[in-house]
Amino acid sequence: MKIVFAQSRAPEAEVVAFVVKKDDVAALALPGVDAGARALLAAAASGQRFEGEAGTVAEAFVGEGQGVTRILLLGVGSGDDAAYERAGGALTAKLLTSGATDATVDLAGSGATAVAAARLAAGAAQRGWRFDEYRTRLPEKQKPTLTTVTIAAAPDGAEAEWTTRDAVTQGLALTRTLVTLPANILYPESFVERVIADAAGLGLEIEVLDEAAMHKLGMGALLGVAQGSRRAPRLLAMRWNGAGAGDPALALVGKGVTFDTGGISIKPAAGMEDMKWDMGGAGAVAGAMKTLALRKAKANVIGVCGLVENMPDGNAQRPGDVVTSMSGQTIEVINTDAEGRLVLCDCVTWVQKTHNVKTIVDLATLTGAMIISLGSEYGGLFANDDGLADQLLAAGKASGDQLWRFPLGDAYNKLIDSPIADMKNVGPRGAGSITAAQFIQRFVDEGVKWAHLDIAGMVWADKDGATWAKGATGYGVRVLDRFVAENFEG
Repeated sequence: MKIVFAQSRAPEAEVVAFVVKKDDVAALALPGVDAGARALLAAAASGQRFEGEAGTVAEAFVGEGQGVTRILLLGVGSGDDAAYERAGGALTAKLLTSGATDATVDLAGSGATAVAAARLAAGAAQRGWRFDEYRTRLPEKQKPTLTTVTIAAAPDGAEAEWTTRDAVTQGLALTRTLVTLPANILYPESFVERVIADAAGLGLEIEVLDEAAMHKLGMGALLGVAQGSRRAPRLLAMRWNGAGAGDPALALVGKGVTFDTGGISIKPAAGMEDMKWDMGGAGAVAGAMKTLALRKAKANVIGVCGLVENMPDGNAQRPGDVVTSMSGQTIEVINTDAEGRLVLCDCVTWVQKTHNVKTIVDLATLTGAMIISLGSEYGGLFANDDGLADQLLAAGKASGDQLWRFPLGDAYNKLIDSPIADMKNVGPRGAGSITAAQFIQRFVDEGVKWAHLDIAGMVWADKDGATWAKGATGYGVRVLDRFVAENFEG
């Protein structure tokens, strides 16, 4: 979606939208719209029960001269910045396959701030993302037509604000594409290839570890997950040095299981196709790193993706096997479908040993228990530091990628003690998300601040959202970008 900023609305615009606060329809100022058209719009709004709630739309076709103008009213509720983002998404949702190729949002007299205008543009652009690569017989009326949204009469500074949000939008697009791609197309090696190609020219430093390098480092936990697949594992590290020389201040670590059958502890067949998005944490890290590079964030951050495929062949890891992690700690593998934590633990160890980081945030579609707890409204947050947890909660609220904090504690930690190894990879049925987090925490060095985001319910949506269509949401990119901006950029 192309976003254009203009000083005023072009007279020939065929689709024009105006923002409306809740209950302000009658008093709405519509620059350039005559009295007859105003009356028609008011009647249309009434007939469509439009009252200006955030994300709602009313429309009418108004005769002007020899032609017809399509006019939309976009509800922005109380008029806060987030409501403008929802309005932008609603605009695109309404027009994306409508036959219209461009639309103009006229903000003259609206009172919108520069941030609100930029968020409206972001909502419109993000809602326009589609993945039609494999749809060869798409009906003409289902094909997207809207290509350009013009923001007219925006306040000073709006275009500069949009530049930052454009970086987020591009990061989201990468994440959504990675999450959407099927597992025969996206596997560890091709994930690396796609991200490297996408990052070309952005200034990211790329490091890739192959299977031999991981064997040499002793990454037995990650390699144990991968050993049942013909697809070789990879560790992808992307480093952004926006603050100059020195160690990264922050590590973002993502679970990248490009397909998860469950291994020998195989999943039920129904719904297994969804497990192509079990790399959503790694996808979010890749998108966030692209965003930071695009907007030239003044922070040193490293993103690490642990990439494997979990398959059940004759060489696959068995329930009861004991593996040795890179940290030297041993793990009894009780359930091969609890594989994400085995991938993450070696990635967490690697980034601490090689880059001396003091803050780590990992993201993973880790547990079905998290979906039972929170559904698809919040991601789960676990942290060993209250200050870090508060920073992430604030970033989640501000960005729209909301989080909810869960507890950690010794009582939960004891549930993963093993009688024959240092730990086992699952605890009892209860508190499944918490014991998974406790497992990862055992690999965090003393003095390192760490947070774990369980985003199992967030990376894929069964219905449309404010700024995404049904499918990949891109969850994680916005909260990570906001977290970096607020806490690691001076």
